[in-house]
Amino acid sequence: MQAAFPPTPSRFATLMVATANVLNLAQPGRHFYDGQDPYSQHEFDRKVAWLGERFKALNADVLAVQEVWDELALRAAVARSGLQYGFVGVPGAENGPGQQGAQGTPRVGIVTRLKVESVTSLTDFPAAAVVDVPGLGPHTRFERPPLLAILRLKHGQEVAVITAHLKSKRPKYLQDAEGHPLEDPDDPAVQAVGSLRSLIMRAGEALALRLKVVELLHRTRLPLIVMGDLNDGPHSVTTQLIAATSQVAYDKGARDNALFSAWDVMGEAALRRDVAFSHIHQGYPEVLDQVLVSEEFVATSRSSIGDVRRVEVFNDHLFEGRDRSRSDHGFVRALLRLRLPEPAPQAVGERIGSGVIERWPSTTDPHETAAR
Repeated sequence: MQAAFPPTPSRFATLMVATANVLNLAQPGRHFYDGQDPYSQHEFDRKVAWLGERFKALNADVLAVQEVWDELALRAAVARSGLQYGFVGVPGAENGPGQQGAQGTPRVGIVTRLKVESVTSLTDFPAAAVVDVPGLGPHTRFERPPLLAILRLKHGQEVAVITAHLKSKRPKYLQDAEGHPLEDPDDPAVQAVGSLRSLIMRAGEALALRLKVVELLHRTRLPLIVMGDLNDGPHSVTTQLIAATSQVAYDKGARDNALFSAWDVMGEAALRRDVAFSHIHQGYPEVLDQVLVSEEFVATSRSSIGDVRRVEVFNDHLFEGRDRSRSDHGFVRALLRLRLPEPAPQAVGERIGSGVIERWPSTTDPHETAAR
């Protein structure tokens, strides 16, 4: 007679991820935008100290950052957090011999405790994503190249993370080779065309990013997280170009290539806040900074190997007034879980007595295991 035993509870690795637009993080004395003074040493110290405290509060295993002009400045902010990270990188914003940080526009980066298998900047669009912009011609490259990182958790599971910062809604005006304006930005008609240019550029970037998402997810079981400042809301056309979540409602097979807002699929619904926003524009709150996850993190999916436990928005500083030592974006953090592999087959003992053989499994640890 064989005794019945309850199934061993699933074990999980936890993964804390966060996204932070750090608002023009640059070295002191370094010019980054026309019309904006470089940071003084005092301003830089204040900014780095503020970011260090925020990074410490986030305590993320994977931190996606946007608007970094100098990798050295990001490293200084991470150092001020007091946390230990094995990798801090901002491709295109390196500092060193022959390297002067980002040029023309800030870059995105990643800070992580996980093992880094590879980091790749996505610069050029696939041919299918190239769009014509009025007055500018073909838009063929990301203004701020997204960053694709393949990371590995301690138990061996790979996770792909994309950090993105798409084209803003700010009107795109025509300029000459020296950067002088060729249009009157005070003309309402010019403003409208400039906004259209920005929309088309952001849509092209969204499509190019979508094609990379499909490449990574189609018929694979690779968990994917897309984080960053998408410069549009979760239900906007451009965000849905990337995520394609709406197709899931009538095509369950579309889950394989879809991305889901971590906010919508988190398990601890009781922790939801009625008002969650990451940016305030002219008095109106909006969600621009997002965490999107593949179906591997959707608990109700047949392909689930984890879930989203909770999502939090750190936005109190948005009410403290404009000060470039702080960010003008809230920071978004999500606690994810990934199911650990089943333990090796349990050792079986035998006890013989009165002609009956009883079998029992060896004990296993049912507790959750942290990724970090």
